Amino acid sequence: MQEVEKMIKSGNTVRVDMLHGPLLGKIMVFALPLIASGILQQSFNAVDVAVVGRFCSSHALAAVGSNGALINIMVNLFLGISVGANVVIANYIGRRNDSGIRRAVSTATFIALASGLLLMLIGLLFARPILEMMNTPADVIELASLYLRIYFLGMPFMMVYNFGAAIMRSMGDTRRPFYALVIAGIVNTCLNLLLVIVLGMGVEGVAIATVIANGVNAAIIVWLLCREPEPFCLNLRNIKIEQSELKKILQIGVPAGVQGMVFSFANIFIQSTVNTFGAAAIAGSAAALNYESYCYFIISAFAQSTVAFVSQNYGAGEHQRCRRVVRLCMMLSMGISLVLNLLIVWQSRLCAGIFSTSPEVIDFAARRIHVALMFQWIACSYEISGAALRGLGHSMTPTVITIFGTCVLRLLWVYFVSPIYHSFEVLLIVYPISWLVTGIAMLLTYRAIERRMFATRLRSV
Repeated sequence: MQEVEKMIKSGNTVRVDMLHGPLLGKIMVFALPLIASGILQQSFNAVDVAVVGRFCSSHALAAVGSNGALINIMVNLFLGISVGANVVIANYIGRRNDSGIRRAVSTATFIALASGLLLMLIGLLFARPILEMMNTPADVIELASLYLRIYFLGMPFMMVYNFGAAIMRSMGDTRRPFYALVIAGIVNTCLNLLLVIVLGMGVEGVAIATVIANGVNAAIIVWLLCREPEPFCLNLRNIKIEQSELKKILQIGVPAGVQGMVFSFANIFIQSTVNTFGAAAIAGSAAALNYESYCYFIISAFAQSTVAFVSQNYGAGEHQRCRRVVRLCMMLSMGISLVLNLLIVWQSRLCAGIFSTSPEVIDFAARRIHVALMFQWIACSYEISGAALRGLGHSMTPTVITIFGTCVLRLLWVYFVSPIYHSFEVLLIVYPISWLVTGIAMLLTYRAIERRMFATRLRSV
């Protein structure tokens, strides 16, 4: 407890004090590095897509781009578990519990290593069979399988970085994980240009570059954690699972991870339908998807801010402060994402042209941007309110709502609407429809649970 109090009172400029003072500036200071970090992490794949799109073939572009949904479904379970680590550690900080923090840090690190190795094995063994199930065209599948197998060699590095970054976020530090990504992003870009343009490699070159960059990223984050003061210091010789902390992390993290997996599972079926429109549609959709990911990192950053701020303040009994956090994060995420969505829609063909010179590919990309990206800001409604529920310790509820409101609806659309109206635009319109339905359900549920929880806790004080 003394160590946490020293940390809060020290005025450390790297960490954000979530428990005291005005919220708007603190949320922005916390969220902006997260936005930049998300953009940089996505840029690993975006640079891959841009390099192969410009210097290789449209089939190589389709091979790299078609793997996005598959990669997401395989890693989202464990990224969700990292959210559980974030919530547990942040709650311990709010309660001034040093020993709990030490146990949670050790357990989270063990989970990161184990999950990374598991994902690597799954990717190596099942890459091609899964791509075949996704209706990946015959002229793309060899390159797509090669890229995926090499990419998954870097899964242990990716998991170590993401769990390490979650530990740092729980203590209010989003800047240093961002600095690590800056270095890794530079490494990734330089290696892409060297391996593809200078040495003449194709999709294997960009995959190797990504693996090396992820290794650099993980090494930096481990080095930073090993130099942290107690109780956050990572002791590499004493990494072990604490049963009590594992249970708490999984209770929050597994539902979040399952939500991400099912969410990506539904998108795989959408990607399978996109694949039926041919290589140009796959390549164009992949190009547009980069911009959707960039914009979504704004929403994700404020959702992560909501989790961190709400969990710390709820642990400290600051209920009104929790409510202000949710309101501010909702307004900021909606406003900023809407502006960026509209800017990209306005210059859709220019944005698509960064990834390809093919008029057909650019046309498909612009069509996706106009249908899906235009309304992406609606997703803030369920992401922020769902994050608030997780910060309060309710992780299964937003998972169930998202599965039914988003995933099930998309699957029904793919199987019952798209076959009747087989067009690119009709397929993609399910995105804004599912965002709206899920958002309404999540907001109503959050308000009901929040009022009940705060009223019960006040009566018990």
